Amino acid sequence: MLEYGDSATSELILSGNILEGEMIGPTTNISECSQNALEILYLDHNGFNCSIPESLGRFINLRGLDLSFNEFKHVIHQALGKLRSLQRLDLSYNQLDNFIPESLGRLIALTELFLKSNRFTGPVPVSLGQLSSLRVLSLSSNLLDGTIPNSIGQLTKLYLLDVSNNSLQGVVSEDHFANLSMLKYLNADYNNKLLFSISREWIPPFELKVARLSSCKIEDEFPQWFRTQRKLKELVLTNASIFGPLPTWLHLLPIIHYLDLSHNKLTGSVTNLPSLYEVRYAKYSRHGLHLQDNLFSGLIPKWLCKMKDLEVLDLSRNKLTGKIPKCLWNLSLKVMLLSSNMLSGVIPSPLGYSSLDWLQLNDNNLSGELPQDLGYFEGLVVLDLGENKISGNIPERIGENISSLIILRLHKNNFTGRIPRSLCECFYLQLLDLAHNNLTGPIPHCFREFGAMKENPSNDRIQKGGFVFSSGNIMQVLKGQALEYKKTLEFVKNMDLSCNQLVGEIPEALTTLEALVGLNLSYNHFSGGIPKNIGNMKSLFSLDLSANKLTGMIPPSMAALNFLSYLNLSHNNLSGQIPTGNQLQTLTDPSIYAYNAYLCGRPLPKECFPQEKRPTTTSKNKHENGNEPKKVWFYLNIMSGFATGFCGIIGVLVFKKQWRHKLFMFSEVVMDMIYVAVAIRVLKVKRARVAA
Repeated sequence: MLEYGDSATSELILSGNILEGEMIGPTTNISECSQNALEILYLDHNGFNCSIPESLGRFINLRGLDLSFNEFKHVIHQALGKLRSLQRLDLSYNQLDNFIPESLGRLIALTELFLKSNRFTGPVPVSLGQLSSLRVLSLSSNLLDGTIPNSIGQLTKLYLLDVSNNSLQGVVSEDHFANLSMLKYLNADYNNKLLFSISREWIPPFELKVARLSSCKIEDEFPQWFRTQRKLKELVLTNASIFGPLPTWLHLLPIIHYLDLSHNKLTGSVTNLPSLYEVRYAKYSRHGLHLQDNLFSGLIPKWLCKMKDLEVLDLSRNKLTGKIPKCLWNLSLKVMLLSSNMLSGVIPSPLGYSSLDWLQLNDNNLSGELPQDLGYFEGLVVLDLGENKISGNIPERIGENISSLIILRLHKNNFTGRIPRSLCECFYLQLLDLAHNNLTGPIPHCFREFGAMKENPSNDRIQKGGFVFSSGNIMQVLKGQALEYKKTLEFVKNMDLSCNQLVGEIPEALTTLEALVGLNLSYNHFSGGIPKNIGNMKSLFSLDLSANKLTGMIPPSMAALNFLSYLNLSHNNLSGQIPTGNQLQTLTDPSIYAYNAYLCGRPLPKECFPQEKRPTTTSKNKHENGNEPKKVWFYLNIMSGFATGFCGIIGVLVFKKQWRHKLFMFSEVVMDMIYVAVAIRVLKVKRARVAA
């Protein structure tokens, strides 16, 4: 609660304290003198969480009111419309909602109105067009979903208009800019229902320095009215539905420091770009050229090398062909993104040291070998050369030359040889992707030195990497899917060595990388068992060890991986019972354990026998194999005895006629006896039936 009553007080500035609760309570003693005397009231950056009090309307001589960066709620009270002397009103970064009141149009002395980052809805009030002295109007980052009134075009002194990050709709025409001769900054970014429909012949009354119309709809071709804007320093027309070639007059515009035409359907060559150089002494913080996600074709022009102060060059996802101009390395670039084109040839070596932090050349047709000495890229944070045709060995000293690496991606090339041990010197490496190559040999045990895969170290190098993480997208395979990461890239800690010819055992040292979220070693020739301490990798949510030659049991510690949501151990020689408990209970797809003949237990249909009841197949076979010679001799004795007896009897009958005659006589007598016995038995049966 604030109380003040000194009649001499003309300014009350309490910015950046820890004031909270109600701003002015019912018991506050405000004398008539103080109400008339107070001219400046700054209570910004506090913790007020109430409504803006109606009593503020009594301070009729207020010239400056700043309540920004608090938690003021609900609506702006109509009483503020009584502050006819107010020149600056800042209510930004609060929780104010509902419509912006029309009563603000009565503040005829107002020169600056800041209402950004609240929850206002509805249209921009028509009454704001009455503020003839207004120079700054900032309504960005609200929930405005109505239209922009034509009355805005009457603000002859307006210098800055910012309505970005809303849901405004309707058509913006020449009438909205009719008398804005002083306008220098126009920002309507991210109003995707807002249509700019301005005739080709219109000549604006202003000369802008900054024009930002990202994600607005611009009819058809490149806006013709920009041809008169010869003082532009920043032009952003990304995702604005523009198609066709760049107009020839664009090249005639003077210096533009920051040009973003990305995410459109622009075609043809990039030869008609305006100048983005000779700005070494310009007081402007950003120097970038963003043409990604268009349909540009042809060569990368060498005249780009004249842009000496260019910091970001993004030509990715176009149809550019030819070689990379060697002179590009001599710019002051921090970020170079040329990925997803049709560039060919070898990667040129710089003439001197490069200033690059981020180099992305992936998804092209680049070939040849990498130079063994990469020392001229000593400050590189991100290196992505994936999806090319680069061959030869990975430079042996790559880790010594570029120890600053945070991301190294050589995915899907033709690299051969071993993984260089020097990579272990990249302490801050958090994303290593060497998948789909022809690498051989074991995994270096020194991979335990990757400190960023163990924890989240706070240091200048990581912070610098965080700065460029907003520059480009990195493709990674996690949970069996290839996804692009950008906003969350700094949190992706992944190691992908899949689809190579790597051998040996999986080093136990890898289990010390507790911050790793993804590990993919599939489709190699690893042998031995799964590291018994794999449960120490507490952050793993994606683990793929499939298609190797792993043996032994699945370590029970794997049940301790509480974040694991993707697992593939198929096509190995694992045995024993599958561990149960915790997160493993949710992985119920049997295919993740398929083609391991001796695995058992859920989710496989094959049950495990208790230890004491397991079939002793092995010992039984050994017993039978031990008695095998005895069985052979037993059957041989039987056969030889039968053959001897049979041959003895037949031989006597053949050579002794008398014996043969007696055998026949004996047989005849026996047959007669049998016949008589059977005949008598049959006769008795018949007689019994007749008697019955």
